[in-house]
Amino acid sequence: MRSQNGPSRVLVVDDSATIRRSAEVFLRQGGYEVMLAEDGFDALSKIGSQRPDLVFCDVMMPRLDGFQTCTILKQSADFADVPVVMLSSKDGVFDKARGKIAGAASYLTKPFGKQDILDAAAAWTSAAAKP
Repeated sequence: MRSQNGPSRVLVVDDSATIRRSAEVFLRQGGYEVMLAEDGFDALSKIGSQRPDLVFCDVMMPRLDGFQTCTILKQSADFADVPVVMLSSKDGVFDKARGKIAGAASYLTKPFGKQDILDAAAAWTSAAAKP
């Protein structure tokens, strides 16, 4: 699903500036349009106004964590179809199951490399834009 025939729009939600920046660089290199959010509240605001095709969402964030953010997004009729990939340094079965219950499409363990995030993005979007 591309945004009006342009590159797929990806929102990266993480309270770590380092993770946001790494993900942004990798995704832009892959041809994606990237938006950033610092926490769940910021993410929900940007989702409503900018309609991403995919959301990468950190699990552990202050105020509104990734599971809560994903649950709210999936309960919205307008945005329930937007895939959410959870980002976490925890890769236990319980954490992955909790992500599925919240409605996450998949789960990516931190630290991730360029190919990891590009593979995840490609799996949930039609494709990055052609250069």
